[in-house]
Amino acid sequence: MESKEFRSAERAQGSVLARVEKMCLLWLAARLPRWVSSDGLTALGLLSMLAAGLSYWLARWERAGLLLVIVCLAVNWFGDSLDGTLARFRNQPRPRYGFYVDHVVDTFGALFLLGGLALSGYMSVLVAAGLLIAYYILSIEVYLATYTIGTFHMSFGGFGPTELRILLSIGNLALYFYYPAVPRVDVLETHYLLFDVGGTIATAGMLLMAVAATLRHTAQLYRAEPLK
Repeated sequence: MESKEFRSAERAQGSVLARVEKMCLLWLAARLPRWVSSDGLTALGLLSMLAAGLSYWLARWERAGLLLVIVCLAVNWFGDSLDGTLARFRNQPRPRYGFYVDHVVDTFGALFLLGGLALSGYMSVLVAAGLLIAYYILSIEVYLATYTIGTFHMSFGGFGPTELRILLSIGNLALYFYYPAVPRVDVLETHYLLFDVGGTIATAGMLLMAVAATLRHTAQLYRAEPLK
């Protein structure tokens, strides 16, 4: 394949924990043994999401699966967040390869996680599917904006992947320690699964963010390329 000039997009990371996370990742990258590679970390991140989905499935019969999910999310953070940092720290950047592989892995990882959540009984299949679709819509908008505008948005409203992992882990702990059975809440005198309510709110939030970003970027591109 003929190599072409490629310019990496500007990374826009405005999440709450971004500064602390960056310091932690650089500290880890400086101390990893040489046999640990960025590709290995990427594979670890994907396998941990598969394991998280299977752990949610296990939670249908054994509540300890909820705790295993938290462990898998921690391992996923280690692999998914550190792979690019390690490549840049070792001066081994592969911007096209890294961007492509990292986000293909994220695509399958979301499918594994939400598929397992749908099988767990803690979230209905319909809500899990809607949440996955909303995630994909937002991701597509981000990738298109990265290509056309040159800015890669890694967070929205102060929330990025790390904050979402923490929120999901907190939810798992609440399920494990405070609810003897699958929790439900009453909305307008109707019973709903607790995770269905949270999933519906998350779906609506991601769709609103996707619409807002689409309108903003469309206007930005229209101004950059006006009709003559």
